Amino acid sequence: MDIDLLASMLLFSVVTSISPGPNNIMAMASGTNFGFRRTLPHITGVSAGFALMIVIFGMGLISVFTSAPMIRVVLKILALAYFVWLAWKFANAAPPSGDTIQTEGSSPMTLLQAVAFQWVNPKAWAMAMAAITNYAPDQGITSVLFVAAAFALVSFPSLIMWTLMGVQIRRLLHRPKLLRIFNWTMAALLLASLIPVLVSV
Repeated sequence: MDIDLLASMLLFSVVTSISPGPNNIMAMASGTNFGFRRTLPHITGVSAGFALMIVIFGMGLISVFTSAPMIRVVLKILALAYFVWLAWKFANAAPPSGDTIQTEGSSPMTLLQAVAFQWVNPKAWAMAMAAITNYAPDQGITSVLFVAAAFALVSFPSLIMWTLMGVQIRRLLHRPKLLRIFNWTMAALLLASLIPVLVSV
């Protein structure tokens, strides 16, 4: 990979990883609800899961997506239903208890759940397909692994930043009314983050 293509890939990975999207919004909400330490498996799972997705796309899945549009339609419907359910959970978070705000009947996303979540995240599909198409068009194993590693390295600090923002916000949300406003805002942002991707994917 020449220096110009490398620079372009790094810029693309930084911009797409740090911009608001389902993973970042959920990391921030998890930081608010559960704190930084308990969100670390979630952060690790997102980074590892997205890198794995890039590898799988690069090894041939991208051709399935491009040749069978109906698969994308089905995944869109499943993703929308799942995200509506997540938004409902955000909007109905329980009042704070002690120094940790808990979502009623919930716990932080585990590493494996975060890995699996990438497959219902339309932004992740779009990013993976664009990354392979633009930066590993030959779909050679070396190129694909290089792109996957770059995104894993970039996404991890990005998710940490969003989680730490959530941790700071938590200090302001000990009043039930403020917590309710935050939860409804997170729910709305989570659904809004899907609109451009669902339209374009």
